[in-house]
Amino acid sequence: MFKDHKRIAATDTLIGQGTLSEGNMICEAGLRIEGEHRGDIECKADVIIGECGLARSNITARDITIAGKVFGDIITKGRLTITSSGMLTGSITAAHSLIIQDGGRLIGSCQMELAADSNNRSLLEKEASQMKGKELTGKESKEKSRQAG
Repeated sequence: MFKDHKRIAATDTLIGQGTLSEGNMICEAGLRIEGEHRGDIECKADVIIGECGLARSNITARDITIAGKVFGDIITKGRLTITSSGMLTGSITAAHSLIIQDGGRLIGSCQMELAADSNNRSLLEKEASQMKGKELTGKESKEKSRQAG
C-alpha cells in the first residue's frame, strides 16, 4: 500500500558574505557563493556567484551565473551567464550557451561543444522530416492510383 520511496530534499547551499571556505566541494543541490571560496567545485545543479562573491575555483556545474569574480576554469553542461558586474579569469567549456551581459568581463578562452543530446536531437529531427517526406510521397501515389482506376 505505502511505497518506501525516499526523496532527497534539494536544499541549496549558501556561502554567505563575510565567510571564507576552503577545500574541494561536491554538491548535489544548487550552490550560491556570496562570500569567498577557494577550491574546486563540482555541482550537479546550478552555481551562482553573487555580486559580493569571489571564487578561486575550477567549477563544473549544470548552469553557472557569475555576478562576482571567478578565478579558474569553468565547465558547464548548460548555460554560463556573466552578468554586468561579473568577471571571469580562466577558460570556459560550455555545452549549451554563453551569455555575457554588457559590462561583464571574460579574460581567457572559450570553447563551445555540442552536447550529445542536442546532436542526437538534430539527427532525429532530420530523420523525422525525411520520413514525413516519404509518407507524403506514398500517400500521393495512392491518391493518384485511386484517381486513375
